[in-house]
Amino acid sequence: MTKDNNHLGRFELSGIAPAPRGVPKIDVTFDMDANGILHVTAKDTASGRSNNIRITNDKGRLSREEIDRMLADAERYRSQDEEQREKVSARNQIESYVFSVKQAVQDSGDKLTQSDKDSVLSLCDETIRWLDNNTLAEKDEYKHKLEELQRQCGPIMTKIHTGGASGPQDCGNQYRQEAGGNSGPTVEEVD
Repeated sequence: MTKDNNHLGRFELSGIAPAPRGVPKIDVTFDMDANGILHVTAKDTASGRSNNIRITNDKGRLSREEIDRMLADAERYRSQDEEQREKVSARNQIESYVFSVKQAVQDSGDKLTQSDKDSVLSLCDETIRWLDNNTLAEKDEYKHKLEELQRQCGPIMTKIHTGGASGPQDCGNQYRQEAGGNSGPTVEEVD
């Protein structure tokens, strides 16, 4: 989705401690002052390290007409951009699910047989290969692939959860709830 962006400047935030995917949290702040100067700051919430850049509208930057044209284009392509965001989100859900399943299997200890571990890890690797080979897939294809993977890994993942939980849980249902797909009852207070 960055292909249509305009490069304004570059800076790096270094010294971020190695951590699993999704663990580091970086706050990025954009602030434009009255003179049209853009200030961008990135801060690692764990270490407190930060870096920033100041971008002025010097020569070689966009003219007022170019900016107006770009704003009009952005409005015109809003629905296409939203479709692209949904597609990227669906792809990210599969990737997150695969990595969480792989982590759960690797941390399962003796709750799973080696055959079960190999089976789930093979499904995960196959899914990653599918993602690599289907970069232009549509949102519905990604959703179908996620549901298929959840269905296939569910019985094996249940073994992990029943070994340490009070009752059987479906790994796929648990993930859908975390992702906001909870279809349970809604409680509404009325005065």
